[in-house]
Amino acid sequence: MTSVSAATSLYVATGTDGLSQLAAQSAQIRARLNILQAQTSTGLVSTSYAGLGTGIATSLALAPAIAHQAAWSANIDAADGAMTAAGTALAQMSSIASNFYAQTNNLNGLNPSTVDSIAASARDALRQFAGLLDTKVGSTYVFAGQDGSNPPVPNPDDITSSGFMTQIGAAVASLAANGAAATAASTLATASSNAVGTSPFSTALSQSAAALAGLKTSIQVGEGQSVQTGILASANDVATSAGTSTTGAYTRDIMRALATLGSLSSSQVNTAGFADLVQDTRASLGNAITALNVDAGIMGDRQSQLATTKTQLSDMTTALKSQLSDAQDVDVAETLTKLTAAQTQLQASYQIISSMQSLSLVKFL
Repeated sequence: MTSVSAATSLYVATGTDGLSQLAAQSAQIRARLNILQAQTSTGLVSTSYAGLGTGIATSLALAPAIAHQAAWSANIDAADGAMTAAGTALAQMSSIASNFYAQTNNLNGLNPSTVDSIAASARDALRQFAGLLDTKVGSTYVFAGQDGSNPPVPNPDDITSSGFMTQIGAAVASLAANGAAATAASTLATASSNAVGTSPFSTALSQSAAALAGLKTSIQVGEGQSVQTGILASANDVATSAGTSTTGAYTRDIMRALATLGSLSSSQVNTAGFADLVQDTRASLGNAITALNVDAGIMGDRQSQLATTKTQLSDMTTALKSQLSDAQDVDVAETLTKLTAAQTQLQASYQIISSMQSLSLVKFL
């Protein structure tokens, strides 16, 4: 009777206005209840910037920064896979070159049949070396730079019948007539050439070192910060190829050496200039191995630096997400408490309105 009496008094005191006020209050409670239900469901203050209130400035500032850091971390992950594959290939290339560097020390005075055996092995090694330059990660050639969809060395399995090999073979075959110096100069010119039909490399990679600099790949790892990744198949990265018998690129020098050794014949063992040509090849190989290992080491250092950068990005992202959470996320336990209270208030409001609507002046009298 007390609640009905109170409702009757309110009805008498306010009449229709009282009902209107109660309805408005119920609508407000319902709106607050909807917000609390959405917050409980999503864990967010609001799914739109407009509903964040004072947290909107923080959200607008931090959300893009977090997205940028995620993109930079993804860049590092992609580069790391390519650099790991390139590092493995470079180690194998160095091993191939080192093997034949050791063998050239014993070529002079060998049994002629041994020369033929080493020549055959060198031709196989040349095919293997060319194949390593076509190393891929997914659909991307890691030694092709920005021309990553095309192989640095087209048809590596056929390189022993390419213009590169046949021209070096012709020069070596003329050793007796031309002498060691002229033969070495001829093979060097062939290995240095970017001409179609001579260069073993793709069109994009058959350019001068200066032109190739524009093909190098890099990734963004921060605001205005980029790191170079990868090594081009036909040019050095940072290392300088030493010696007088060099193309300026250790890959070309090693391929030239393998092609030269692969063109030697047992019939040339006693030819004047044979020892000098072998010595030139050995010296060139040694310098190429040194330069290759320098670039491989530098790439490894870059990879380590990228790993450190990724860790820093991860730490920063964690800190920013914590700040963003303070602006966007709700305290679920507190929100559930508010939700229960709002449901109770709404139910009581509906009960009062129902009671008042059932009153009439006749019943009152």
